[in-house]
Amino acid sequence: MRLRVNNVPLWLDEPQSALAKKAAQKLGVSPEALAQVRVVRQVLDARKKNHPRTIYTLEVELAAGKQPATLPVDVSEVEPDAPAPGPVRRAPQQRPIIVGMGPAGLFCALALAERGVKSLLLERGKDVIERRKDVAKLMRDGTLLPESNMNFGEGGAGAYTDGKLSTRINHPLVKKVISTFARYGAPQQILVDGKPHIGSDLLPFAVEAMRKDLVALGVEVRFGARVEDLLYRDGLVAGVKLADGTTVDSDRVVLAPGNSARELYERFAADGRVLVEAKPFAIGFRAEHPQALINALQYGEKVAGDARLPPADYKLAENLAVDGDVRGVYSFCMCPGGIVVPTPTEDGMQCTNGMSNSRRNAKFANAGIVVSVSVEDFARAGFTGPLAGLAFQRHWEQQAYELGGGKYFAPSQSIPDYLAGRVSKPPSGTTYRPGLAQVDLNRLFPAWLTASLKQALRAFDRQMKGFLTSQGTLIGIEARTSAPVRVTRNEALQSVSVKGLYPAGEGCGYAGGIVSSGLDGIRIAEQICAELDAVGQG
Repeated sequence: MRLRVNNVPLWLDEPQSALAKKAAQKLGVSPEALAQVRVVRQVLDARKKNHPRTIYTLEVELAAGKQPATLPVDVSEVEPDAPAPGPVRRAPQQRPIIVGMGPAGLFCALALAERGVKSLLLERGKDVIERRKDVAKLMRDGTLLPESNMNFGEGGAGAYTDGKLSTRINHPLVKKVISTFARYGAPQQILVDGKPHIGSDLLPFAVEAMRKDLVALGVEVRFGARVEDLLYRDGLVAGVKLADGTTVDSDRVVLAPGNSARELYERFAADGRVLVEAKPFAIGFRAEHPQALINALQYGEKVAGDARLPPADYKLAENLAVDGDVRGVYSFCMCPGGIVVPTPTEDGMQCTNGMSNSRRNAKFANAGIVVSVSVEDFARAGFTGPLAGLAFQRHWEQQAYELGGGKYFAPSQSIPDYLAGRVSKPPSGTTYRPGLAQVDLNRLFPAWLTASLKQALRAFDRQMKGFLTSQGTLIGIEARTSAPVRVTRNEALQSVSVKGLYPAGEGCGYAGGIVSSGLDGIRIAEQICAELDAVGQG
């Protein structure tokens, strides 16, 4: 008998060997009745300052005849895993085309290949290892390659911006996405961590291993293959046209281009055949603090330097009313022990993100501090139509670039100076390269957006006293929290206007990170396989 035992706590000074005894006590059996004890999840609980603990979920196997008479409320029997489905009943007449090799595209290709469906993967950028050189050059001296950067290339935007696998989605496929990364070489610890994280130093190698396996399974991969347009026939998708003028035929195209595929958004809006709509997102700054300060604020002064504790993170959120409008302001993509990086894809536009390596051992922590913006907000700023969000996004990226003085220098200001509307001393330190330009960030964004950010920063300091410090720096701007466009789709996960086109992942407005994007790619693969099975039955 296998049981899932939840909420088993260990204080910092308690050894992990005590877990078996605590699980036995919860079950009302002797420790000898447990044939096996396995950790399946662990979450650090630091809500009580200076007294952190870890909460474990355990899977235990009981010896024969040792089952408890009744199960406590937080204990359940482990259901056996469902068997993996076999090959599809009918192979497609044309192989599916998958546009983009971020998580949505890669996991879609893998899920199809596991059912015997071979696809063609098209990626506008370079392979994930070669791409590293271009990412480093952008960080070193501000040289941007439009087709190979933090956003474009194998692995997508997440490959070189942290590799966090945490998600708020409660879906059975979350486990599949995380276990797949572990299968391809990511640290096994991600299988149990409540906030799994691979790191930008290790994730590229897992992506490379996945791609090599896909090729071995019969998937064709093409790099430097930017899709410029779709092909159509009688209201159906008929393939893709590449930037070099070549075409590839297929009656199924999975569109997973990532949230910076601006040329495709513009093509669809101009052509009108693929229905797209403006989508809300969030915009703001990166906030950077010394990691030691965040540790002290989150853990307490007495234990902040304890080597047994990981670099502390935080999650802050407020719903605030400004001029009668209630909008959310929240921390985004928090990177403990990380660095702030430039993430533009077009010349003359400045935007940033954060990343951490697997050890998270940098001296600073950073997170996006962003405010939600709506379609109505775009209209208030003078932008309308399906690309209103994209125009809004571009406008502020251009303003940030000019305010920073060019070459992807980031406009920056200490948090107290931003709140006071003054420019005084530069920050004591930063991880951002190419460098910071000390300016008044109040010159960016509409007044209502600035007011929301300022009100939220003061509220965050009440949640996390000490957040508003001269050691904290705001770095501009965080603009690509998600896609500003949604390619609308129906319950069959196909475009509402073009049959055979499957909008996928973050780039089409259906995900918000590595795990949710990978999950969406799997769902589309399952839908395609279900359609093939239905034809096979007929």
